[in-house]
Amino acid sequence: MKFSWKQFGIALCLFLAGYLTFNGKLFAQTPEKTKVAIAVGGKNLFYYLPLTIAEQLGYFKDEGLDVTISDFAGGAKALQALVGGSADVVSGAFEHTISMQAKNQHITAFVLQGRAPQIVMGVSNKTMPNYKSIADLKGKKIGVTAPGSSTSMMANFVLAKGGLKPTDVSYIGVGASAGALSALRSGSIDVIVNLDPLITMMQQNNEIRIISDTRTLKDTNAVFGGPMPAATLYASADFIKKYPNTTQALTNAMVRALKWLQKAGPSDIAKVVPESYQLGDRALYLEAFNKVREALSPDGTIPEAGPKVALRTLEAFDPELAGKNIDLSQTYTNEFVKKANAKYK
Repeated sequence: MKFSWKQFGIALCLFLAGYLTFNGKLFAQTPEKTKVAIAVGGKNLFYYLPLTIAEQLGYFKDEGLDVTISDFAGGAKALQALVGGSADVVSGAFEHTISMQAKNQHITAFVLQGRAPQIVMGVSNKTMPNYKSIADLKGKKIGVTAPGSSTSMMANFVLAKGGLKPTDVSYIGVGASAGALSALRSGSIDVIVNLDPLITMMQQNNEIRIISDTRTLKDTNAVFGGPMPAATLYASADFIKKYPNTTQALTNAMVRALKWLQKAGPSDIAKVVPESYQLGDRALYLEAFNKVREALSPDGTIPEAGPKVALRTLEAFDPELAGKNIDLSQTYTNEFVKKANAKYK
């Protein structure tokens, strides 16, 4: 066969093009920032279970990330960590992306953990045994994870539907674990707005009467009038722009955790999560998980109608949103989730 420099040149160009494309693809998947600080408010809650699963099963490490998770009393505190610069990313409620845009601070949610808020509002059977309507809450003390968190937002919305303003009650931050239980049992609060597994424990002990529940898709639609996105991973728009590969790696780990949760049984969950999260009662923990299971996102995708429902909810009670032109397209992106789902089918 006669040697041809022309054919050799063509073959070499094709080889190099394929090699560079292949290696370029590998390079594109390498996180620009491997050490990532994540802030969360109430990590023991099922609301943030996908985050715990991704951490405990080593999914962040598999993506080349060294993740440090700092737990705060509530979502508002976690948000403060992001604004203050001590956290890169927050595992927190979607609503914060809207309220922060109203303050000209742009943060973007890039993967959904929950498609229902899982937040429950209950009155104390000890201090309010004769509760009849929302009007009875005027002047009462409401325990939330932290003022300004998603639990207080939920409470504000329920109050607004009942004709009350946030200023008609007193909000007290009680956290999401033992402190919340203590506050209710001591009579320091009249109402609690919290999540599972705490709520199920209080129910079993007949300590509360539930007046608003968003643990199922049906109940969520009844309360908010549509799909209400819950926990997400969100970061500043600048972080996502500067570190797209890191953002993709975080999303990959979370989507992988969500896929695992779709197949896992309650006992599998109990084996993975820290024992301290189970409040000393494994059976109760498993029962509580069954109540919120459908609230978990199956694939991390933020539904198109969700941000609209969230904005309408906030507008019902938040005067800071009055007259503000919120661009919902800037509050979230499904770009990274699409790629993650293609990877973990």
